[in-house]
Amino acid sequence: MAALLTAVSDALQARFPVLTVQGELSGFTRAASGHCYFSLKDGDGQAAMMRCAMFRRAASLMDFSPRDGHAVEVRGRLALYEPRGELQFIVESMRRAGEGALYEQFLRLKARLEAMGLFDADRKRVPPPYARRIGVVTSTAGAALHDVLTALARRAPHAQVFVYPSPVQGAEAPPALVRAIEAANERADAEVLLLVRGGGSLEDLWAFNDERVVQAIASSELPIICGVGHETDITLADLAADVRAPTPTAAAELATISRQQCLEVLADIERQLQRRLEQRLDGASQRLDRLALRLARPGDALNRQRRRLDLFGQRLGQLLPRATSQRQQRLDLYAQRLGQLLPRATVHRQQRLDHLEDRLTRALPQQAQRDNRRLEALAARLQALDPRQVLQRGFAWLDDGQGGALTSVSQLREGQSLRAVLADGAADLTVDRLRQQEPGTGD
Repeated sequence: MAALLTAVSDALQARFPVLTVQGELSGFTRAASGHCYFSLKDGDGQAAMMRCAMFRRAASLMDFSPRDGHAVEVRGRLALYEPRGELQFIVESMRRAGEGALYEQFLRLKARLEAMGLFDADRKRVPPPYARRIGVVTSTAGAALHDVLTALARRAPHAQVFVYPSPVQGAEAPPALVRAIEAANERADAEVLLLVRGGGSLEDLWAFNDERVVQAIASSELPIICGVGHETDITLADLAADVRAPTPTAAAELATISRQQCLEVLADIERQLQRRLEQRLDGASQRLDRLALRLARPGDALNRQRRRLDLFGQRLGQLLPRATSQRQQRLDLYAQRLGQLLPRATVHRQQRLDHLEDRLTRALPQQAQRDNRRLEALAARLQALDPRQVLQRGFAWLDDGQGGALTSVSQLREGQSLRAVLADGAADLTVDRLRQQEPGTGD
């Protein structure tokens, strides 16, 4: 068997001495020794993949940090890994050839969802710091659930945990994750929701880049802490969640405050309460001592009050006669001033009345004259408008015998009886002939 594998390896190296291959990185890892191991898959979506190895010397010459999804161009040789009889490609150099199709899809979807505002910082909420009910959305078969439960038991053993199981990889994962998030919101058992999964390649974590999952996270009424993959793995679910955690264990730590921290906070509150209580007790003790001293000699207080009353009595006895005398003097002064003011006010009022009477006497004839002149002017205007004045100038007024005025030939007919009113009387007339005045003539 070994000889056969050696022969196959020699044949491959002879047939394909140096090759340049282009593809998309998948499952890239760097060992502690510095060697790199990964798979190179077809960038056009074909079901073709080949294992690759890049030893430390060649890896040290790269000018970029390879990541899953990167489209690269590698140069090397084919080899047969004899312990497992597997074909592998020994990479001697690697350079970027642009982003892979899956990574390009990730970037396009990220840009579109970001434009929709699903990653905005102002819509993110702060999870409750002392959550007592914590929900976990993850696979029950993965190590992430064990890590989360271990961290919660260590940091917050009092917290109640609700698990909403869902696959986290594969085509069935996105709709299952959406249903789990919606179920957690409908039941409202938890105060905060953890969405967790262990590490993996870009393909393994692709369910957390699905638009349906991102929309469900953004629409969740429960605050969501997302811990998917390792610290370097970033998914669209991380960007849409209220808080991003680098690992599932970190998500559990961000959702809780450790028991030790709670005890330290309680101890600090206890010290503050004790200090304030002691201050209150000290102040109350001092007031009590002062009151006790005052009660020990009540006679002293009575003597002080008696002395104050005597002093007030003396001052009152001195002030009363003086106040009475001052008040009488003020009353006399007011009476004197009132006696002086009354005659003066009477004389002034009489003078004012005489002045007004004189003005009224002069104003009445003047007003009568103005009224007479106005009446004469109105009479002259009225006389000028009198129709009889017009009749005095040779004009006559025609009516139809019933008092109706005739102003146009169109109102007349031959043989009609009319009445003409003149300045000194009236005459009855008969129409013999009608003649219409031609336009533009005075006839």
